[in-house]
Amino acid sequence: MAYPAQILFALIAALLLSPAVAAPGSVFQTEKQRVTYEVVTQGLSHPWALAFLPNGKMLVSERGGRLRLIDSDGNLDPRPIEGLPPIRQQGQGGLLDLALHPKFTENRWLYFSYAEPENGAYGSAVARGRLKGHNLDQLEVIFRMERKTDSQRHFGSRLTFDGQGYLFITLGDRGDRPRAQDLNDHAGSLIRLHDDGRIPDDNPFVDRRDAKPEIYSYGHRNIQGAALHPRTNRLWTHEHGPQGGDEINIPEPGVNHGWPVITYGVNYFIGTKIGEGTHKTGMAQPIYHWTPSIAPSGMTFYTGDRFKNWKDNLFVGSLKFQQLVRLELDGKTVKHEERMLTGELGRIRDVRQGSDGLLYLLTDEDQGKLVRLLPQPDH
Repeated sequence: MAYPAQILFALIAALLLSPAVAAPGSVFQTEKQRVTYEVVTQGLSHPWALAFLPNGKMLVSERGGRLRLIDSDGNLDPRPIEGLPPIRQQGQGGLLDLALHPKFTENRWLYFSYAEPENGAYGSAVARGRLKGHNLDQLEVIFRMERKTDSQRHFGSRLTFDGQGYLFITLGDRGDRPRAQDLNDHAGSLIRLHDDGRIPDDNPFVDRRDAKPEIYSYGHRNIQGAALHPRTNRLWTHEHGPQGGDEINIPEPGVNHGWPVITYGVNYFIGTKIGEGTHKTGMAQPIYHWTPSIAPSGMTFYTGDRFKNWKDNLFVGSLKFQQLVRLELDGKTVKHEERMLTGELGRIRDVRQGSDGLLYLLTDEDQGKLVRLLPQPDH
């Protein structure tokens, strides 16, 4: 016969070992779609990025330096993936974005960005390893930011393959504004490489001795969103402004995006002008900007069939306002914006479309969650 204490212990153990999947929450009537959500798993420490494996499992990076595995039922594996290099969690830095090689099923290459320490300084780096079970083998660092500093801010670090064999890496200015205008400095730039880290021969500055040959575009503040347009296959990015002036851009090779010479933002707290204003000849304008800032992070184009009224819309997470932002597009023009789930989930760090056609969100918290949106029938 079980004593009450034994029964209670058994119930607690069962709860701890069961998948952390919540029942659907409230139904939300958005402008074009009724939705609800469910928590796939929780208990993640400041999750930063999500990647879907071909077998239905998911990988989540935690900023503190752990790479976690979640099965298709929402079970969070207590064992982190082993084989990562030294990673420095400092301020906004740590283990950041994840990306699977386009031929992952054949080669098992997993790419990740992180804050790499070196002699008391650190900077954004990108490495890859072959994922085998709970281990990363054949680890290779394919990119290191030059130069490293002790700044705790603006690591950028989104990773995107363009379908043509190239890997794009987004970087921040590391909190040191002038670096974004220095072509002999990786900070504040968009990087373009081959999948093994080689520099493409047609990169815009490859023949200039006063420029880093990895740079594709520059004059960026802190890019934390990157996604390929489903019809044009062009890379779209978004970046944090200062106080105001968050931007969406479509980077072109060799183009200067202006930071900190031009911006729609102002200095924090005191509201004074930054640089020379909002326009300058030879510097690109964003295709869209937010003032006041929403603090964007994560971005995806929706291409699935589960949310039929959201086809080809662009989705962006908002850290500041704890929102999911939906943008309707007409070519390169944003023609409408909708903000949803305000304050419902927390700071949305990443937004991804799963192979099931649903939208998945990560919340940036001590007890972060992986959440998926579900369509609901119209009444």
